[in-house]
Amino acid sequence: MSDQKAPVPAGKFYGFDHIHFWVGNAKQAAAYYIARFGFEPYAYRGLETDNECTVVSHAVKQDKIIFVFSSPLRPGNKEMGQHMEQHGDGVRDVAFLVSDAKAIYEAAVKNGAKSVSPPKEYTDEGGKIVIASIQTYGDTIHTLVQRDGYKGFLPGFQKPLMEKDPLAYITDPVGLIEVDHVVGNQDWYQMNPVVEWYKEKLGFKRFWSVDDRQIHTEYSALNSIVMTDVDEKVKMPINEPAKGKKVSQIEEFVEFYGGPGVQHIALRTNDIITSIKRMKARGVEFLSVPPAYYDNLKKRLENAPVKVKEDLNTIAELGILVDFDDKGYLLQLFTKPLEDRPTLFIEIIQRVNNSGFGIGNFKALFQSIEEEQKRRGTLKDSKQ
Repeated sequence: MSDQKAPVPAGKFYGFDHIHFWVGNAKQAAAYYIARFGFEPYAYRGLETDNECTVVSHAVKQDKIIFVFSSPLRPGNKEMGQHMEQHGDGVRDVAFLVSDAKAIYEAAVKNGAKSVSPPKEYTDEGGKIVIASIQTYGDTIHTLVQRDGYKGFLPGFQKPLMEKDPLAYITDPVGLIEVDHVVGNQDWYQMNPVVEWYKEKLGFKRFWSVDDRQIHTEYSALNSIVMTDVDEKVKMPINEPAKGKKVSQIEEFVEFYGGPGVQHIALRTNDIITSIKRMKARGVEFLSVPPAYYDNLKKRLENAPVKVKEDLNTIAELGILVDFDDKGYLLQLFTKPLEDRPTLFIEIIQRVNNSGFGIGNFKALFQSIEEEQKRRGTLKDSKQ
């Protein structure tokens, strides 16, 4: 953890407000996350709420996690059309819940951030809400949401057309509770400029970092720096590829996404074993971990300063990864890509007095991803 000085932030960050995806078919995308990950319909904006609407949006929710899926309703939406042609279905907006959207926006723009939408105050039956947006890496944006007790989701949204999905009556809750962090992949040598962007524009600081000396396999490597706000409520890991024999997962993402973007979203649970079991029962596909990983893990834990309370045989059976330090441990598992392009995936994470990012698991994770790359035929020689 670094204590480097950053610009004084103009307001507080309380956490992630929502994650907004631009997709080809919002209704079906929302249904996928409901069926596979246990989300519930939350809010809706479309022709039924405004017959002049040009974009339809379905919001789904699980505890504090809100995902929004939007698609163009009419021909000629060049902005969304070009975004999807370039990136496929992907994250357009990582929205933050903040204390003062106007002040944070103005400070960011003053320090060189590109404005997407200036602060606007809305007042409706839900109360007052202030919203502003700025550009971050690639075509990704950050919307700053100041709720001030606002009831409901966002202006223009109403209750979903189906308030409770039928699957909720016949399936058990998955138990995901909040967005833990959101990872952005960059092209070669672009990590540090993005890190500086978060420092200069938003007043973020370095929280954690690793490089290719720590994270590498026989074939590939990466560099990563985690940026966070002063109160450490929002964590944004920034990755870039490092030199290796073959194309790394970071290079593969940038190639298929068509540039930098959100590679994965980590969702926290307090009971990863139950969450993984229930997601697997719903059809979520996770990466496979080599059996040798667990033989080595048991040896490492024999003399470890912490004790993992979960059953190690169950952990091995489910393919869950374990990392620990002298204070606590974390458990994590990664899905396979959730779309046809090998781009976006989800991480499930449980923290037990551990604020790290699983450095002890990166090699096993990379090896698992490399096996998937071999199946896709993308583990080819690196261009660098």
